[in-house]
Amino acid sequence: MTDQSRSITTRFGTDNLLLLGFALAKLVLHLVTNAFDTYGYFRDELYYIACSNHLDFGYVDQPPFSIVLLKFSRMVLGDSLFALRFFPAIVGSATVFVTGLITRELGGKRFAQALAALAAVVSLANIASASYYSMNCYDMLLWALAAYYAARLINTSEPTYWLAIGLTLGLGLINKIGTSWFAFGLFVGFLLTSHRAWFKTRWPYLAGGIAFLLFLPYIVWNLTHDLAHLEFIRNATGDKYASLTWLSFVLGQIPLQNPVTLPLWLIGIVFFFTHRGTKFQPLVIAYLVAMLILIVNQHSKPEYLSSAYAILFASGGVLVEALAERKKLRWLPQAFVILLLAGLVLVPFVLPVLTVEQYIRYSEWMGIKPSTPEAKRLDKLPQFYADRFGWDTMAETVARVYHRLSAEEQARCGIFAHNYGEAGAIDFFGKRYGLPGAASGHNNYWLWGANYLRGQNVWIVIGGRREDHLQSMETAEPVDTVRHPYAMPYENNRVVYVCRTPRIPMEEIWKRTKNYN
Repeated sequence: MTDQSRSITTRFGTDNLLLLGFALAKLVLHLVTNAFDTYGYFRDELYYIACSNHLDFGYVDQPPFSIVLLKFSRMVLGDSLFALRFFPAIVGSATVFVTGLITRELGGKRFAQALAALAAVVSLANIASASYYSMNCYDMLLWALAAYYAARLINTSEPTYWLAIGLTLGLGLINKIGTSWFAFGLFVGFLLTSHRAWFKTRWPYLAGGIAFLLFLPYIVWNLTHDLAHLEFIRNATGDKYASLTWLSFVLGQIPLQNPVTLPLWLIGIVFFFTHRGTKFQPLVIAYLVAMLILIVNQHSKPEYLSSAYAILFASGGVLVEALAERKKLRWLPQAFVILLLAGLVLVPFVLPVLTVEQYIRYSEWMGIKPSTPEAKRLDKLPQFYADRFGWDTMAETVARVYHRLSAEEQARCGIFAHNYGEAGAIDFFGKRYGLPGAASGHNNYWLWGANYLRGQNVWIVIGGRREDHLQSMETAEPVDTVRHPYAMPYENNRVVYVCRTPRIPMEEIWKRTKNYN
């Protein structure tokens, strides 16, 4: 090994250790928080657990990749809150590391890599996505990996990186269809730049073929389920996200990525129009195309674009480093301190590092009011936290009602929940109380509902209005109430009814409960 190659190997080893340090810092933050979490299971986590009990090639509201991984996680680690969130913590930390690798590919040295990695650590969207189980943490990592392989392709002209891009995008698609925006953006990016020459070779088409084959099972599932996911998207856009606008989407990028990182990722966009960054323009075009698609949609949640910011943190770090070397800017070391302090100040809003009482006092002191993207009424907690409370209490309340029934009625009793959070809570926590599984018309629960159409003529119904229940049942008796001080207001003071004797066939009642939203 020559002295030069030995120097390069040493530098890369040192740089990797640096990036590993940032990734481990993020990992420790999540693991410690998870170990002492007092908030509880998030609404969506209960639904994902239910989905993992019904493995399939697709679901109404999501492709199957994250559900399959959850099934594996549960088999190996169990169902504790710490175990459930172990994979997200690992994946979120890996995203930090890959952000540093992208920075290196764009020409960034140690300062740039450290700055980009720290920005990825303190990004509130990155912290939030790794704080609970969902498809979102995998989405962030897979977008970052696709960007890294694209940068490697541009730097090396090694065609086999197209295969890595295709594999990564395919996994991204079978995890979350929003990857299609980024995939299309990369296609446009290569087509509109000097890299379009690749389309005269077979490699981009091989990449597209790999991605399509990985995504094909979900396409087939939708074709055999009346295009359920398209119906879900249409309903969600026109209902719970109807209050969102293109302006709220654009402005929402600032708090999501941590306001202090704004100068960095704006500089990151500029980088691609400098001499050093021009050849990497497919990456920024991918970001801009994805953003444009989401703006045109008009009702997009700001977090839908969060997976693309690893690119801009990386490019921003490279340009800031270049400016520092040229201008000898002495204040730049303070940028690390500012980013770190901003992360410490804002982390309680996306990671439950404080008790609930401490969080409420802290948010009031900071003057930050609870928020939700779904136009729902809130109390003292944002929906992101309120959706972690009340589920065990709900199962316990329903169990009281259930065990008051006679043995004969229990044998003919079903439990109906109006949304997948309630149904997931009954399925998960209800086992300890001896409850049967829940029925619901919400998303995939509606597809599983055939099991509840035989023999049940007594129903415990969570919430709703008595007059509505009486349209389907002969009697509807309010017998108990679900109460929890920190739950979402629409899940609090939820009346529990015992309804008896269907007025119409259960098959007809079930059709009316369908709610893909």
